[in-house]
Amino acid sequence: MDNMEATFTVLIMSIGSSAAMAMGLQADPQTGKTEVDKPLARFNIDLLTLLKDKTKNNLTADETNFLDAVITDLKNKFIALK
Repeated sequence: MDNMEATFTVLIMSIGSSAAMAMGLQADPQTGKTEVDKPLARFNIDLLTLLKDKTKNNLTADETNFLDAVITDLKNKFIALK
């Protein structure tokens, strides 16, 4: 992780990855286990939505499009959870 740059996109991916893990879409890298935690998934999606609201008009078009795409994708996957 020495070469990772702290960018807005990395922040979005980090929160999005946490949401995906909480929905059981990817395994926890520390345990290798896949578990569903709907409240945690919802919380992470809500964090991204809050970030979108608080950064409105302060992002590049690419950042806005990426954030919108991640939120939409995660919301659709959340709705599809059983």
